[in-house]
Amino acid sequence: MALEIIETEKLEKVAFILKTIGHPVRLAIINRLAINEQMSVNDICETLHLEQSLVSHHLNTMKLKGILTCSKEGTSRYYSVALEEVLTVIGCMEKCKL
Repeated sequence: MALEIIETEKLEKVAFILKTIGHPVRLAIINRLAINEQMSVNDICETLHLEQSLVSHHLNTMKLKGILTCSKEGTSRYYSVALEEVLTVIGCMEKCKL
């Protein structure tokens, strides 16, 4: 397989994404959002069997870094992936043979 030299700007963007999502809980959240497009905090907690405080912490961090977006309906918050490149990274991860 022939590899190409990757531009510095692209490397920096990928490094930013990997640093931000490089935690098992964050990867699990993004994986669920890649499948469901948008989920409430409660749905994410139930699906991953995690406490709301932990999930909310990770969601907020990814939102502040521009990885996720958040909308509010009543008392519920709904999250979705804002940075499409994150889905590409998740797609690459799915193809890895670890």
